[in-house]
Amino acid sequence: MHFFRMILHLLRSHRRSARDIWDTYSLPMRVHLGEIDIFMHLNNGKYLSIMDLGRLDMMVRSGAWQAMRERGWTGVVSAETISFRKSLKLWQRYNLETKVCGIDERTVFFEQRMVVDGEIFARAYVATRLISDDRPLTRDDLIEAFGMPENVPELPDWIHEWRRHNALPSTRRPAWSDWSQQRFNRDRETVDSD
Repeated sequence: MHFFRMILHLLRSHRRSARDIWDTYSLPMRVHLGEIDIFMHLNNGKYLSIMDLGRLDMMVRSGAWQAMRERGWTGVVSAETISFRKSLKLWQRYNLETKVCGIDERTVFFEQRMVVDGEIFARAYVATRLISDDRPLTRDDLIEAFGMPENVPELPDWIHEWRRHNALPSTRRPAWSDWSQQRFNRDRETVDSD
């Protein structure tokens, strides 16, 4: 279902006005029946999927989508965090605001907000990487493709800390989950002590 919604928004974004990638984008949205939970508000698991649509809108309207396709690049989310203030109710209208809040040597960081009448209901920070078939892309690759902003957004220190403390090992190194082994060892200790 999400795939089809993304295709729909991809087509809609092509008809919206072009903007610079460093601008702030606003996408009018409404909470739909398939997005709510038993409490009749937007399910917490849906927020980040909906935010995909805001980043897609930004990429299409800025020309980044076309530039990425021409170069054979793709984007992947490497980390995200979200905070909730107020619930969005069924059929409620809101704006999904999206902007690039900074870049480092390998990562593009987005700030996204769900806003009702100027008030933030939820806010997320999303770290993304652009990759090609042969290698991860660098800041220099991105600036060459999309240009340098007049005022380079400065990432807050806490984002660097969050990324460092939240990161998993590289895909070239193992990252084993040992919860089941820990539980097995605890269970075995309990049996041995009986």
